[in-house]
Amino acid sequence: MITFKQMEALYWISELGNFELAAQKLHTTQSAVSKRINELEVIFGMSIFDRSRRSARLTEKGHELLPMAKELIELRDKTIECMASPTVLHKRFRIGVTELTALTWLPNLVNLIKQNYPKIIIESHVELSSVLFEKMDNDLLDFIIAPDVQKSLRFKIHTLSTVENAWMCTPDYTENKDTIELRDISQFNVLTQGTPSGTGLIYDQWLAQHKSAPSQTLISHNLITQIGLTLSGFGITYLPLNAMSSLIENNQLKVLNIVPKLPAIQYAAIHSSDRNSQIYQDVADYAQQTCDFSHFLLTPC
Repeated sequence: MITFKQMEALYWISELGNFELAAQKLHTTQSAVSKRINELEVIFGMSIFDRSRRSARLTEKGHELLPMAKELIELRDKTIECMASPTVLHKRFRIGVTELTALTWLPNLVNLIKQNYPKIIIESHVELSSVLFEKMDNDLLDFIIAPDVQKSLRFKIHTLSTVENAWMCTPDYTENKDTIELRDISQFNVLTQGTPSGTGLIYDQWLAQHKSAPSQTLISHNLITQIGLTLSGFGITYLPLNAMSSLIENNQLKVLNIVPKLPAIQYAAIHSSDRNSQIYQDVADYAQQTCDFSHFLLTPC
């Protein structure tokens, strides 16, 4: 008798390239995955994987079976999601977010999902935007929240709030209280996010358009590190204005009047266009309800 566990083992071994990674993906042991493939080979009386190679390579017959296995898995998942009510739906739902979302409103989103889908198992991943899009493209994430930088028909975009960023530094880093032209930021040490970050990519392109690339730059891929270095007096950086309100009010940071002002960053809830079951629309709705970048969960000392 053919089982869905056997089909899943076949699919994920072919996707990830080896039995060990497939076992991790399926939350089981490598021996259990091997057993499932052996059972399939006995049922069909043929080899599915070429074991003479170091990596897991499908045989010719294995290649014929793979699309049917994928179709069966997708049909099973679609049937479960369509027929099961939220209160009984068992599903592992993988959400990827950027660091800013994780440090502001992700807990509220998770709580709202759990209220409406109490049986669901939520996996949260915090990564740079570029990593989030890559993982979703490779079916390693179901849903991501990130700056809207990918214009692709592969993804369905649900618009969320914008994030207003401003140039900031410690009060004693510069005494300049007047308006500063963007082209003059080369006089400062500038801390930026790298291009793997959605915000970093947008602002790098924006600075290049204004011919204002800083001459002394330190790149950070971590928001907390970026804030910490700025608080230590390293130089100036762009930070989310509302989220930094307590540090500004406590006179730990000050906002610089640099013109033109930075453009706002549009955030979005995003999933693959072929995911049409109700839970994806519901999670997008919950994201729109809870999206609030103003409350920072951690206040750096």
